[in-house]
Amino acid sequence: MKQFPTHFLWGGAIAANQVEGAYLTDGKGISTSDVMPQGIIGPIIERDLSDKTPYLKDIAIDFYHRYPEDIALFAEMGFKCLRTSIAWSRIFPQGDEAQPNEAGLAFYDRLFDEMAKHGIQPLITLSHYEMPWALVKKYGGWGNRKLITFFEQYARTVFTRYQKKVKLWLTFNEINMSLHEPMTGVGLARNSSKSDIYQAIHHQLVASSRVVKMCREIIPDAQIGNMLLGGLVYPLTCKPDDVLAALQQNQKWLFFGDVQCRGSYPSYMLRYFRENGINLVITEQDRLDLKNTVDFISFSYYMSGCTTADESEYQKQQGNILRMITNPHLPSSEWGWQIDPVGLRVLLNLLWDRYQKPLFIVENGLGAKDKLEADGSIQDDYRIQYLNDHLIQVREAIEDGIEIMGYTSWGAIDLVSASKGEMSKRYGYIYVDQNEQGTGSLERRRKKSFHWYKQLIETNGESLSK
Repeated sequence: MKQFPTHFLWGGAIAANQVEGAYLTDGKGISTSDVMPQGIIGPIIERDLSDKTPYLKDIAIDFYHRYPEDIALFAEMGFKCLRTSIAWSRIFPQGDEAQPNEAGLAFYDRLFDEMAKHGIQPLITLSHYEMPWALVKKYGGWGNRKLITFFEQYARTVFTRYQKKVKLWLTFNEINMSLHEPMTGVGLARNSSKSDIYQAIHHQLVASSRVVKMCREIIPDAQIGNMLLGGLVYPLTCKPDDVLAALQQNQKWLFFGDVQCRGSYPSYMLRYFRENGINLVITEQDRLDLKNTVDFISFSYYMSGCTTADESEYQKQQGNILRMITNPHLPSSEWGWQIDPVGLRVLLNLLWDRYQKPLFIVENGLGAKDKLEADGSIQDDYRIQYLNDHLIQVREAIEDGIEIMGYTSWGAIDLVSASKGEMSKRYGYIYVDQNEQGTGSLERRRKKSFHWYKQLIETNGESLSK
């Protein structure tokens, strides 16, 4: 029988800026997420500490105050792992302080202690679409090399504080997103030049590598990985030009994995830089730092797409921030994300063959408009089907011989969506009574998928439907 490993880490994923709320509570500073209250693709709205204009993400699902209830629900499902993030602006509100904010540190102590009480292992992202806004205003974001030092200070602080509580770490969430939304990724304006964006990305890659080394020094028994947005594309046809176009499109995001897993810039990117007039400032120390490669690779996967050498003739499908040519062989969600379970197996094989490092699926799920029935239930069979079909392909990939550490679906509980700052696009196993205006009761309800996932974990995947 095809089986998941006995040590497989089943769980779910959330992010601080999409669940915590508690805007400016306990000394938190303003973050880049706070100035994009309508999501990644919304406008940037300048805010300061006196700004009390209510936005949905300021409350979110109030995880900051309700985490014991939510962790208990995750434990009821049998979670072995929860992926979440630390809000950098809770620890260093301005980003450049000499001393951290103790109240922020204490909150994550309480959170990790609650998880430990229920036997749930934390998988913690250091920077998940959030950084102190002051670092953008004062220093110009990751375009300034000084941010490497500030990020190191932040990482050293949390590694030291939580070294006995957290053994699994990630550096930057979906690090390749900076190519599509530079403000969210590296704190640069959306109209920034390619040169400026890639220089900022370089600084972030160096910071990530330095922090990998630091983690091993401070927490020798920890594992630290990177996190990629799995933007898999297929050639639209078998024409050689389309196959080449797909190869080059995939290289644009695999480049980040190549640097973080192999320790240097790949030759295809050096050619790209030459041909596009991109001249990065890379020091010899940078080159040495990049050799500190990650222990494992984590990634998100929601959809695949197609590409062709002549894209002008084809309609593109909008999926989150990415725009890909529609695959005529695949269905789509109500948000236009094409559903491709087999693509997950393809991606797992691609990454394993390329890097030969353990893989961790840290985001995968279906956003949908869930309906609250008259009896209070949520019959989300469509979500169950989506997850079931993807996990069958994960099991097949394990049979292929791929080392997969775990699966934390997005999201463990309903949360504010990253792209548009919505509550109507729901992902969770747990329904949260919250609306777009932020005036819901915040009551939690178990969906049908809650019970399905609980059984799945209990049987270590044996309850999957063929």
